[in-house]
Amino acid sequence: MTIQRLKGNPHAAHEAKSLKQEKVPVSKPYKVPLNGQVYELLTVFMDWISDHHLSKLKHEESGMDGEKALPTFASQRNDIQQKCVKLLPVMTEQLQWMPFVNAKLHEPFVKFIYWSLRQLDAGTQHSTMTSTLRRLGEDIFKGVVTKGLQDNSFEHSVESKPKTAAFFKSSSLPLRFLSTLIVLKTVTQADLLAQAFDSLCLDLKADEGKNLFLECQAVPVVLSHLKVSSKGLLSSAIDSLLQMTVESRFLQPFLEVCSCSLFFRTCSVLLRGPKLDLHILEKLSIILQKLSKIKSNKKLFELFTVHLMLQEIQRTTHPEHAFLCINLNSTLFNLGLTKCNSLAASANP
Repeated sequence: MTIQRLKGNPHAAHEAKSLKQEKVPVSKPYKVPLNGQVYELLTVFMDWISDHHLSKLKHEESGMDGEKALPTFASQRNDIQQKCVKLLPVMTEQLQWMPFVNAKLHEPFVKFIYWSLRQLDAGTQHSTMTSTLRRLGEDIFKGVVTKGLQDNSFEHSVESKPKTAAFFKSSSLPLRFLSTLIVLKTVTQADLLAQAFDSLCLDLKADEGKNLFLECQAVPVVLSHLKVSSKGLLSSAIDSLLQMTVESRFLQPFLEVCSCSLFFRTCSVLLRGPKLDLHILEKLSIILQKLSKIKSNKKLFELFTVHLMLQEIQRTTHPEHAFLCINLNSTLFNLGLTKCNSLAASANP
């Protein structure tokens, strides 16, 4: 009946058609303010998970006894790794919101990212993570700068000032330290890595930095750059380890951490490299000399034939390189491979 009326009334039909064509204005959605309490709650959980779960890496990386992990443990580890693989892209995206979050919450957030990355150390390389890790490293290194958000809640829109979040360049040592380690694990650009090692060496001059180095179990991160192929970074990597050998209350814990298969295997590969720079040898000899004082390390020197390589280096090193000769003699003496110590050898060349 309505259709018949419209047909009979051309004006009514025209009005109905115009109503259909008319667009109803849609107001722009308001920006929902970030709930700071939610982020605060999340960072509490992140701290808890990082400290009591993700940071438990000693069994995977120490490799002292060479035994394979139990099936149950391996299954749990794989499960954690898969969860980290899923979480890291999300965490990387969330970095863009950090400028709007209270700065005190940045550290637990970055710490969670760091320990998630470390969980991937013991697993296979995930090819799907390449772009995520690259972006993560770049954002952590450069920091995040957001454009001003437009506030439409007033009659006249107001644009807020850009906000920033600094990580690698943060004035907070703990946040900067964690960020530096993330850069060392994710970035491949030599110039950025060099800056990261410079920052690490500088921070390690302070006791707080040395303590963080041990808390973050950072030795494997540095060892990954201890390669002959990384000539530009090799010296910087060893310099960071040397900072930990300075006499302090952190020296003995550091040496105990280095008393593992991973460290000696890395040194063995490095010493086998052709034409190893003299300065690199001198720096490495300092660390090995201190490790040789720990009696239980003798089996590690022998297991990775480091003692044999040191003997060969000692035999072929020119007496003019007195510093290296003294360290080599002292190391071999501590291992029971020479009859005189370094002081006697230097007194009777």
